[in-house]
Amino acid sequence: MPDKNTNDINEYSSGNNPRSSRINFSSKNRFNWKKFLLLLLLILILPLSSVAKNLTCNHLPVLMKNFLNNHYAIKDLTGDVKIHAINNMIQRLDPSKTLLYASDLERLKSYLQNLFVSIQTANCNSLKPVYDLLVTRAQENEAIVKKIIGPDYRLDEILELNIDVKKRPYAKTTTEKQMLLKKIVQFQIENDLLAGIDLAEAKKKQIHRYELQTMRIVERNPEKLITVAAEAFAQSLDPHTTYLSPKDLEELRIQMQLSLEGIGAVLRSDNGFTVVEELIPGGAAERSGLLKPADKIIAVAQAKEKPVNIIDMDLQDVVKMIRGKKGTRLTLTILRQAERTYRLDVTITRDKVDIKEQEAKITYESRKMDGKHYRFGIIDLPSFYGDEKGNKSCYEDVKNLLAEARHQHVDGIVLDLSRNGGGLLSEAVRIAGLFLGEGAIVATKDSHERITIYVNGTGTSEMKGKYKLIKFPAENSRSVYTGPLVVLTSRLSASASEIVAGALKDYYRAVIIGTDHTFGKGSVQALTPLPQDLGGMKVTTSLFFLPGGHSTQKTGVEADVRLPNFFILKDIGETALEYPLPSQTIKPFLGWYINPTPPWKNVEQSMLTTLAAKSKVRVTKDEKFAEIIKNNKEAAERKGIIRLADLRKEVEKEGGSKENKTPTELKQRIKEQYSPFINESINVLLDMVMLSSTQPVAQVLSDRIGH
Repeated sequence: MPDKNTNDINEYSSGNNPRSSRINFSSKNRFNWKKFLLLLLLILILPLSSVAKNLTCNHLPVLMKNFLNNHYAIKDLTGDVKIHAINNMIQRLDPSKTLLYASDLERLKSYLQNLFVSIQTANCNSLKPVYDLLVTRAQENEAIVKKIIGPDYRLDEILELNIDVKKRPYAKTTTEKQMLLKKIVQFQIENDLLAGIDLAEAKKKQIHRYELQTMRIVERNPEKLITVAAEAFAQSLDPHTTYLSPKDLEELRIQMQLSLEGIGAVLRSDNGFTVVEELIPGGAAERSGLLKPADKIIAVAQAKEKPVNIIDMDLQDVVKMIRGKKGTRLTLTILRQAERTYRLDVTITRDKVDIKEQEAKITYESRKMDGKHYRFGIIDLPSFYGDEKGNKSCYEDVKNLLAEARHQHVDGIVLDLSRNGGGLLSEAVRIAGLFLGEGAIVATKDSHERITIYVNGTGTSEMKGKYKLIKFPAENSRSVYTGPLVVLTSRLSASASEIVAGALKDYYRAVIIGTDHTFGKGSVQALTPLPQDLGGMKVTTSLFFLPGGHSTQKTGVEADVRLPNFFILKDIGETALEYPLPSQTIKPFLGWYINPTPPWKNVEQSMLTTLAAKSKVRVTKDEKFAEIIKNNKEAAERKGIIRLADLRKEVEKEGGSKENKTPTELKQRIKEQYSPFINESINVLLDMVMLSSTQPVAQVLSDRIGH
């Protein structure tokens, strides 16, 4: 089996942006991998030094230079990079746009110019006026809030608050800031009142919250702002390139040791809100069916304790509050955007990730058409899991499930990747081989134009011209499933999922069904620990490419048959992130090792057109899909707007998490949420069987290979 650094694209959370907090390993790196793995082993075994150093101004130019030297695409300190870095830093200093005035932005940009002016020198003197401005604005906010929550304070039932911070402008005047803070304070107080806290106590909590905010900003002295500058610069290159402070690296060490006692959710910070990025398969949150991706967590309450407001709280502090021992309970107050934005409480019992829940599973469904019965298998693959010792392998599990399906005489297979956020590249390549046999599955290209192609085939890894081939054992022909195949995807399908779906699409092997496209994360990152306990740097070093030559970066894998979104997912995906790298192409490598006369029937464009048209008619008539479409449309029209007076009504209507449901009932809830998408996938598969092409795939595939 290849070394872990050549096939592990598993993703871990430790940063502040979607997917930027993930680590991917690839062989395409400039530094010595044996030394890197030794350093990584030391990180995993030893605690970080108690005297970990902070970055100094002298470190900043060297760090910036290292990021540029190792980055896949950006090698120079261009004007765009400087602008992005400055904008990123301002966003970090005032994520909720409540501190600064619009007029402050130009002043800050002027101050911060010197920080990123060159990679030879850095002038950090400008951080002193930045710091002074932040302290002044924090003290101003504290005074405004204390005035708002005076003896004459009354709840204003008609106020509306836009929680979509990206669309919220900076205040231009003191009056505008006072109105904004009034809305935010009322929202926070309303949140406390709904949690059973009386008005007097809620007002005290708000005053204390803004006093704490002032104290934290005062404590963030100019020297500590250098770390913020390093983070801002790193993510000016792309969303997944990140500077990891010593604390961030420690958090990563904990997660890489699989200390996963908690709720099992990947969180990110988004403009002052803590947002659920994804649910870990087998985790408590996923098993409960209560949380959804894109939920905003606004308060956390430990068992038998009062809730703590976490808006504008540091993500690391939020994670510490949510993580806890197995068997303990916590209640999360969340905002969810559906046909309206509403508030509800979710109570979850912490637990370890249940590995069994992550395993691939198969279920069977039957359909009757023209007097004949058809039987289909649905393989649910939540992640591309495995370990180096071979004790666990999703490839082996899927292989066994396919063998079982043959014995069940299925007429077709649905491969469900709709909630699969990625995993091990080696497992993804071999699973693709279960449906394709021999063939090249994916390639990576680094900044030196070196291309590595991952192949299921005979022989050992080798160089073929300018290409490096990494080979995995080819499947026995009896193990390859050649029947009708549908792959169910969504915006949550990322990384390894996109590689499998994309390869099957490029070879005309399967129909891809789902939302418009998959996530679009087609980049590979390498992690390098920094000397002197200064933390670490994670840098994008290469891109993935599908057999047809296109990268999955940004565009993802487009669905052949489109379904409505599971729920509001428009803000999920590479295109929703700041400064994503563009997609690229290389020369196609479809013909490498592929059987020139493959034994499956090709999926032609004419068939795809027919399948899409038939599906559209069904979806339009389906009541469950009609409700989903209606909710998505209403949510888009009212995106981010909360009517404060409606929160109580929504809590009463939704009932929060006060329902005492059994694990069986919770599993049934999850099944019901996704049942329309599974059912339609089976319907498409039945149509596919009925429309089986008369033209062999060999002709179409040979044409494309020749091209």
